[in-house]
Amino acid sequence: MKNILAISVMLLAVSCAKQAPVHHSEELFLSENEMEVSKNRTKQLNALERVQIEDWIRSQDKKFYTMGMNYWINIENLDHNPRKTNGEKVSYQYFIYDFDNTQLYQDPIKNIDAELGHFKELDAVEDAVRYMNKGEEAELLVPSVLAYGTYGDNKKITNDVPLIIKLKIL
Repeated sequence: MKNILAISVMLLAVSCAKQAPVHHSEELFLSENEMEVSKNRTKQLNALERVQIEDWIRSQDKKFYTMGMNYWINIENLDHNPRKTNGEKVSYQYFIYDFDNTQLYQDPIKNIDAELGHFKELDAVEDAVRYMNKGEEAELLVPSVLAYGTYGDNKKITNDVPLIIKLKIL
């Protein structure tokens, strides 16, 4: 009986030692293969959106120009203007549209004295604001990767949606 009890205790100890550790969901990481699949999906989506946006531009009466961050704007040579630096403050507002020209929110997104380099806005908006002057208006064509990306905004903008941003410096 003692031997059976000793063997049972040993088996229990060995089985406990071989169990895989428990991971909480917030600790999950993507494997290298999953990361590669995700990167390729993003590249393919970005390439497809670029073609679609370029086709849309060709159907418009106004011209759009590519900016260094890979969005388009309707101001020629905007990136030749002096660039504002981090820490400078700027006031602006913008409306968001989809490519059917449907305004997605009735009220503009508005920021007064926003500090460059600390924006909580879309990167393309901050980039354009850096080159624009007070009172100036611009229309930006923003691929989804620079907009709300894979998740959308959990309100009216779904995942992977390129946007039109109508921006004004106040």
